[in-house]
Amino acid sequence: MIGGGIIGLACAWRLAQKGVEVTVFDAGATGAEASWAAAGMLAPGGEVEEDSPQARTAIASLRMYAGFVEELVDASGVEIDYRACGALEVALTEEEAGQLTKKAELQARMGIRSEVGAREGAVAARFYPDDAMVNPREVTAALREVCLRWGVDIRGHEPVKEILALGRGVWTTHGRYADDGVLLAAGAWSSRLWPGIAESTPVRGHLIAYHERPGLLGPILRHNGTYLLQRTSGMLLAGTSTEHVGFDRTLDEGVIADIQRRAAGLMPELAGRVPVEQWNGFRPGIEGGVPVIGQVEGTRVWTAFGHYRNGILLAPDTARRVAEMVTGK
Repeated sequence: MIGGGIIGLACAWRLAQKGVEVTVFDAGATGAEASWAAAGMLAPGGEVEEDSPQARTAIASLRMYAGFVEELVDASGVEIDYRACGALEVALTEEEAGQLTKKAELQARMGIRSEVGAREGAVAARFYPDDAMVNPREVTAALREVCLRWGVDIRGHEPVKEILALGRGVWTTHGRYADDGVLLAAGAWSSRLWPGIAESTPVRGHLIAYHERPGLLGPILRHNGTYLLQRTSGMLLAGTSTEHVGFDRTLDEGVIADIQRRAAGLMPELAGRVPVEQWNGFRPGIEGGVPVIGQVEGTRVWTAFGHYRNGILLAPDTARRVAEMVTGK
């Protein structure tokens, strides 16, 4: 398996449970790329704007999440900050209010619940009671632990250079490994290793964090491309940006300042506050906008990448699907 983020590790766990011997190769430390950078919103209410198979999958994966986390905590012994806290989406103009109502009506037909909400300074608001949040850094730590307990061989800092013909193994910086098949789950780097499949691209996003008293913010708060959420510890995250700059890891002070401004506009308590942490990460964008999950025809290569902004949300369902496809069970 190539890729040790939340998608790769979740797939490794489910495959191991079905009796498959798994080796995970990662170019760096496991869970240290997009999974580490993500805020951890589990929020179809904020993502779904039209009915599609992908939207239905996101809704289904959200329904799996509480059980997924409970099983993972029990199996790993690692605590995970997960809360079905809901989300409040605000409209600041009459035009936005109309758009919010229209979106809520479409979502209701798909089973995404929302109700009229209120927020000081907002023209209108919708509350999504089923939206949730999770700490993805804790999820990947728990997945790594449970994978080790199931006998998964995790090889961090061992980049894969090439997939062998028909997917019968890989070449890494340490040598050649022959095997029965390969799962490609390397996020934004995936299409580099198997040309001809849908192209994966990095989409950089910045986030910032404030240390605030626990309980300051209840539900996720969002407006257009801005969101705020707070961990149980009190750490309050604000994001984000959408930047097509390749694999450039530079922290852009202008982008960070813009997120601070937008965050304070949503939550005046943050005005003048200095973030205690700021970072960015590469979302795995994908040609066509739909994750590539399946088997490459005529090969022993399976794929699970291109989840863009929803890798954390879609991990339970993706892992289930991959394990069933690979084993036929």
